[in-house]
Amino acid sequence: MHDIRAIRENPAAFDAALSRRGLAPVAAEILAIDEARRARITAAEAALAARNAASKDVGKAKASGDEAEFERLRALVAEKKDEIARLEAEAKAEDERLEALLLTIPNLPLDSVPDGADESQNVELHRWGTPRTFDFAPREHFELGEAMGCMDFEFAARLSGARFVTLKGALIRLHRALAQFMLDTHVDENGLTEVWTPVLVKDEAMVGTGQLPKFAEDSYQTTNGWWLIPTAEVTLTNIAAGEILDAGTLPLRFTAWTQCFRSEAGSAGKDTRGMLRQHQFEKVEMVSITTPEDALAEHERMTRCAEGILEKLGLPYRTVVLCTGDMGFGAQRTHDIEVWLPGQDTYREISSCSVCGDFQARRMNARFRREGEKRPDFVHTLNGSGLAVGRALIAVMENGQQADGSITIPEVLRPYMKGATVIRADGSLG
Repeated sequence: MHDIRAIRENPAAFDAALSRRGLAPVAAEILAIDEARRARITAAEAALAARNAASKDVGKAKASGDEAEFERLRALVAEKKDEIARLEAEAKAEDERLEALLLTIPNLPLDSVPDGADESQNVELHRWGTPRTFDFAPREHFELGEAMGCMDFEFAARLSGARFVTLKGALIRLHRALAQFMLDTHVDENGLTEVWTPVLVKDEAMVGTGQLPKFAEDSYQTTNGWWLIPTAEVTLTNIAAGEILDAGTLPLRFTAWTQCFRSEAGSAGKDTRGMLRQHQFEKVEMVSITTPEDALAEHERMTRCAEGILEKLGLPYRTVVLCTGDMGFGAQRTHDIEVWLPGQDTYREISSCSVCGDFQARRMNARFRREGEKRPDFVHTLNGSGLAVGRALIAVMENGQQADGSITIPEVLRPYMKGATVIRADGSLG
């Protein structure tokens, strides 16, 4: 949500920031609705003052025996009462119209975000690790998983349709090991607090983080109105919803391992094979709630937390900053971390870490109060994948594959895998 006062003060700057995202000017429309709302509020206040004055004079006219004046004033009081009710209803309608418009407008990019139309204009920040040189043609994860009998897309399709998978045996153990390793690292080394949250939420939770109303088609809704979360960003960020936090408690840093659900609307034809783009998947999410002055440093910290997981796994990656045309709806600036997948011979996204400023906080009324100050300010929120578990499984499989179809298990995961060092080509641990 945007601050209407900031738009009033500098509408040109607001439109200029939106133009960097490739969007048309909208400040004039916002201010026209705002002016209509404020005019009705002012008129209602004037009508109330007139009604109050007339109400005082009614008694005087009655006492003086001036029946005509008494009837005139009584009629005026009734007229003003109806006028006030009409103006307040009109003001409320304009207020709802204004809020509905503001809820569909994305966050404004920071000055440091590179301009660009799409992902081809993202800017690489750095790389880590050297992609392995194979003496055989590396296979993609689904070829490896299906060959060892631990990954089944056909059975999942019979159960649920396209973009689902069933895992079993050593691969699901490896998947679970990855998630547990990520959680342990974030809690024990990175200082995040683990949270277990529902995966079904109300409308207001989705509105708070920006999934609604604009992107309803991207998520699933149950018949009784709950939404299946697309990411634990929704539940973790809403921990601060409606709260006034003490500045001394910030930053709050949370992590959660949850199921996530996305309709993948508009992704027809993209990543139709394998596990890269699924309707149901698991992710370890990170969320931070900070003061405004600490938000950018927290963004760098969060990015490093995600990068550190890949480094411990020994997986080559690169980190890019998204350009204005590729950035998500609620973000001010986003770092994408892309892991090397030898089966595809390219880097693919495994984490997005975004700083959102007070954009989400305004939508969910999440605030904090500095010591000694009466007026609270809005918190700043951040979110990032730490990491997408299924994509991490893909990366471990493809980078660790051997010519015989076996997969070497990264050393940090072996304690979670009964000490095994390899998943054999037949799907057994060794």
